[in-house]
Amino acid sequence: MKKLQYAMHSLKTIAESASQDLLEYNRLLAELKRSSRYIDSLQLFTQIHSSYCSNIKPDHYNLSTTLAVCANFRDIAFGSQLHGYAIRSGLKFYPHVANTVLSLYSKIEDFVSLKRGFQEIEKPDVYSWTTLLSACMKMGHIEYASEMFDIMPKGNVACWNAMITGSAESGHDWVAMNTFYEMHKMGVKPDNYSFACILSLCTKEIEDLGRQVHSSVIKAGYLRKTSVINALITMYFSIENLEDAYEVFEGTESEVHDQITYNVMIDGLVCIRRNEEALIMFKDMKRACLSPTELTFVSIMSSCSIIRVAQQVHSQAIKLGFESFTLVGNSTITMYSSCGEFQAANAVFQMLIEKDLISWNAIISSYVQGNFGKSAVLAFLQMQRTGIGPDEFTFGSLLGVSEFIEILEMVHAFVYKNGLILVIEILNALVSAYAKCRKVKQSHQVFSEINSKNLISWNTVIYGFLLNGLPFQALEHFSKLIMSKLKPSTFTLSIVLSICANISTLDIGKQIHGYILRSGNSSETSLCNGLITMYSKCGLLGWSLKTFNVMIERDIVSWNSIISAYAQHGQGKEAVHCFKAMRDMPSIMPDQATFTTILSACSHAGLVEEACQILDTMLIDYHVVPSMDQLSCIVDLIGRSGYIDQAESVIESAQYGEHTHVWWALFSACAAHENLRLGRIVARILLEKERENPSVYVVLSNIYASAGCWEEAANVRELIKKTGSMKQPGCSWIS
Repeated sequence: MKKLQYAMHSLKTIAESASQDLLEYNRLLAELKRSSRYIDSLQLFTQIHSSYCSNIKPDHYNLSTTLAVCANFRDIAFGSQLHGYAIRSGLKFYPHVANTVLSLYSKIEDFVSLKRGFQEIEKPDVYSWTTLLSACMKMGHIEYASEMFDIMPKGNVACWNAMITGSAESGHDWVAMNTFYEMHKMGVKPDNYSFACILSLCTKEIEDLGRQVHSSVIKAGYLRKTSVINALITMYFSIENLEDAYEVFEGTESEVHDQITYNVMIDGLVCIRRNEEALIMFKDMKRACLSPTELTFVSIMSSCSIIRVAQQVHSQAIKLGFESFTLVGNSTITMYSSCGEFQAANAVFQMLIEKDLISWNAIISSYVQGNFGKSAVLAFLQMQRTGIGPDEFTFGSLLGVSEFIEILEMVHAFVYKNGLILVIEILNALVSAYAKCRKVKQSHQVFSEINSKNLISWNTVIYGFLLNGLPFQALEHFSKLIMSKLKPSTFTLSIVLSICANISTLDIGKQIHGYILRSGNSSETSLCNGLITMYSKCGLLGWSLKTFNVMIERDIVSWNSIISAYAQHGQGKEAVHCFKAMRDMPSIMPDQATFTTILSACSHAGLVEEACQILDTMLIDYHVVPSMDQLSCIVDLIGRSGYIDQAESVIESAQYGEHTHVWWALFSACAAHENLRLGRIVARILLEKERENPSVYVVLSNIYASAGCWEEAANVRELIKKTGSMKQPGCSWIS
């Protein structure tokens, strides 16, 4: 500022000197422009050429600098005056003045003035052409840009890059790709900018093109260019090829990697749920002496589901000064919510200086996840008081508080009041929320009011009927969906197969199978899984096996489904054989559902030895702790087989004594095998937990009677009469 004051104070003296050069003023203008002091720059330019300095005329340097200031400051009025002066004074013939005029009209997106400015240039240079093409593409004037591109000299790669980049940024990917091909035909060699841009367009659908470009990059020797490396890694992640992404990253020298390189790796790993590897990459970034950026923290926080790691990442963000960044704060709220630390999420939200819509959505979602329905509503109301309007994500979160019908009705009323009834995402969420609240009538009414129903609308209402035990209404709406112009998705067909399985409607199930075959979805793993279950529950185990055998890819659900099918049809040994075959598959890891299903199969078939082996497999090979239901199944099997003492030992060793399920399994075994000693012990334990349950007295009385202890049996019966606990006798509701 002192320099500016000094310059203005000395202007009169300087102006009186005929030999004074404009170099000092040009230098001052350039310095002010570099420091983004645009207003000071324009004031200085005005003062220099005021009445005090009538003998000083603008030259092409300070005119070009001031035009650039107008472009950066978006001052169209001042810029237009300078353009007029350039024409009148003849300074427009200087290339850098003419090009700066183009930059001015490009930045303010004045297409008419841009065209006029370009036409005034007698001999456009590379900068002129690239500025024109980039601006035209950015403003959506694709045809004009193409016309100008056809008549321009095409020897310089920068002009080709302008067309390629402009097409890509305006969403015309195929224009960009065709231009890249034309450049190759014309013999113009792509540079790192060309490669980086075209790689960003290579999706999974055109994976081969991406690999061809990668080969060209290697041949051209651009694997040492950071921008190209980053684009290659991004491309391989976008086509879901982790191996090649790592190969590019690890195959280049560490000096080539920058912050963007690590950000791309971290974000790519997070997107494919390789959270541990993302955290390792985050640590490697710091070891490489590269400071994490705002985007680094946004990505890495998405991978933190363990509170200890989350706290470490948060402390790093605070240490580097990102705590006040709204984007980082929003990610921190989401991170703590995913760890179940809702109080910490709320603390971060309260500390945010600037809260945007995403901030409010994050905290509302956090409250919903933590079952703080009232807090979610209060946050919603507070958000509106701050002047921030909700979007479909806000309503989606609020409607997740399905146990509060009052909240649902409030949101519904708000939607109507604010004219959001045409937003289909919100209406679909309302359909789902009403269905979850068991308000089927209201759910269907909202569905009926949707004018342009999309596939999500149909899926939601069909699933809502299934959820509320109305399978035939669900099938009716599926038929209506088929008659509409929309095509059922894999999810739709999975829902309908589940309905057919639940109500054992083989005819409709076969029709769905036929539709799957005709629509070319027979290789979809999820649909095959649904068919296995459907045919099994309809009594056709053979069809379940046929479906399983022709599957191209099988996941854990596939194996669980076929094991369950064997179990349902009483073929326990075949189920065990199938379980062993699954264990030989290295890519398949059994889950809790697998063990529950196979243990149930063993229990129904009386396969004690096999069940014990599977229990050992759970504990030793997979380090899986048996659930209460699984343990009850084992105890029931062992007890029914006569190994009652061993069944008791299983309960004690597993430390599940607090749960009555396992004790009931043992109690039933005691009754079946007339084990009076253990039966008394178990009865005492059950009575401590279920004193008012008459079934305990009835079973104990039966055990006494079976053992010939008639007096004790009579005493228990008398006790039942005195306490008023009496098991209701069985009766028929048919005859």
